Amino acid sequence: MKIKSIVAGLGLCLVCHSSFATTVGFAQVGSESGWRTSFSESVKAEAKKRGIELKFSDAQQKQENQIKAVRSFIAQGVDAIIIAPVVETGWTPVLKEAKRARIPVVIVDRNVQVQDESLFVTRIASDFVEEGRKAATWLMSQPQAQKQCNIIELQGTVGATAAIDRAKGFNEVLAKHPQAKIVRSQTAEFTRAKGKEVMESLLKAEQGGKAICALWAHNDEMALGAIQAIKEAGLKPGKDLLVVSVDAVPDYFKAMADGEANATVELSPHLGGPAFDVIEGYLKGKKDTEKLIRTTGDLFLQDTAAAEYEKRRLN
Repeated sequence: MKIKSIVAGLGLCLVCHSSFATTVGFAQVGSESGWRTSFSESVKAEAKKRGIELKFSDAQQKQENQIKAVRSFIAQGVDAIIIAPVVETGWTPVLKEAKRARIPVVIVDRNVQVQDESLFVTRIASDFVEEGRKAATWLMSQPQAQKQCNIIELQGTVGATAAIDRAKGFNEVLAKHPQAKIVRSQTAEFTRAKGKEVMESLLKAEQGGKAICALWAHNDEMALGAIQAIKEAGLKPGKDLLVVSVDAVPDYFKAMADGEANATVELSPHLGGPAFDVIEGYLKGKKDTEKLIRTTGDLFLQDTAAAEYEKRRLN
């Protein structure tokens, strides 16, 4: 454990919250979506507010870039490391290196799969499975889904926790409704451009999409791209095809207000505060942190979309 600042000659150890001098490395996935950008900006703002020196790395959605960044943070002797992992697997070696250097690691957003959970302090994340359940529960409550409901699914990045768990939760609910099934499913990598491209392909494979009841996207960015593809195919998103997603970004609220999307489950981007709380507690000697700290999000529909858009678009 390293506490960086001691005022020489005065015997003052700077470990109170207001003057806790800390350097933290943050290995972020990238900037593939509006939500991800909001997440990064929120962490940066929280670090500045607390007087924390933040070393930020954008991995451009490549795990090898994140691992290089973490090794760089270790070499620089940071006090702690935050990782928002691109994928779940492949983290054990570099996490062992951090542990040997006595640098605590906090996992945020997506998960890591390791046999030894002592390699990280905690994971702070939404319940992605519950997000999938909420999305499917809303969809199955709609009149259009009471009869036969063919669904197109846009998956997130292959191997990413959010993609794995959101699909799991959605499919858990879907299994209770034999009239509904996913007829096409493909990754669109959590991006708007890929969402449009993949949706165009899937609609063509489904004879223009006229027999499709709904689009289920693992995030809003893919849904927004898909909405454009649906319109270009001559269909009305939000009416001919119900659209349900996860994130609650401002542009998606605009789409809901315009009647082109139907529902989204909120994923809060404000994970910096809880992460820094854990780090500061750990460096002050608190070692009994729970291994998973959950955040929760609400389901938003068209009726509040216009007001939510105005509230969020400038933040």
